[in-house]
Amino acid sequence: MSDALLRKAGRTLFEKHLQQYAPADPMYEEYTTAQGKKKRRRRAIPEGLSARDAKILKSVQRRAHYLDKGFSLCGFRFGWTFIIGIIPGAGDVADASLNYLLVVRKARKADLPNWLIQRMLMNNAASALMGLVPLAGDVAMAAFKANSRNAALLEEYLRIRGEEFLKIEKAKAGELNKKKDGPVAPPDDIKQIHPGAGKEPGEVVPGEKQPKRGLSKFLIRGSSGKGKGKAPATDTGRFVENVEENTK
Repeated sequence: MSDALLRKAGRTLFEKHLQQYAPADPMYEEYTTAQGKKKRRRRAIPEGLSARDAKILKSVQRRAHYLDKGFSLCGFRFGWTFIIGIIPGAGDVADASLNYLLVVRKARKADLPNWLIQRMLMNNAASALMGLVPLAGDVAMAAFKANSRNAALLEEYLRIRGEEFLKIEKAKAGELNKKKDGPVAPPDDIKQIHPGAGKEPGEVVPGEKQPKRGLSKFLIRGSSGKGKGKAPATDTGRFVENVEENTK
């Protein structure tokens, strides 16, 4: 095999493995249609999340997308962090500030454990250190995509939170199938996951089993079903978990 073919094979292998380790687009995912065409669509929000958590995740995904992958040039995707980082000195400070203020600080509103926040901050620190190297560091920072990595961490954590919340609800209703759904997480893990965090009283969570309407509700509303009477309001308060985070 000639040297040219070896170099071509090496580049192909490198690009193949690079795609495996490159962080995925936090806002969009690719799929193949029935006709074999590749298209992209908005990433689906995991089931079992409260409206608050779903809103936070969508916001973080959107911000991370534009910071890391909002533009494309010759097949290389980059975002505002690369453009701003080209400015010597001030650009690196601005990037580090935007990465924290727009992504990490927003993600913290989802009641994340300290160890996850620290991992996100480590990604930001690695990105900031890369940016200190002129030009080559900016390219490395654009390829590293700290915001996309942090968005992926948030999505995975919330996905687990949603799954455990749905398992707990099924267990309460006596409908948990351990072979299909898996067992509920141990108490120590549940303390870190905070299942159902941010769920308002009466909020319908996607995938949650809803209780059947009883006859008493119709009697309170009136026989016509048009709301002649209203059910008395109950002040159940906001869902709050007072637990200690395991930071070990």
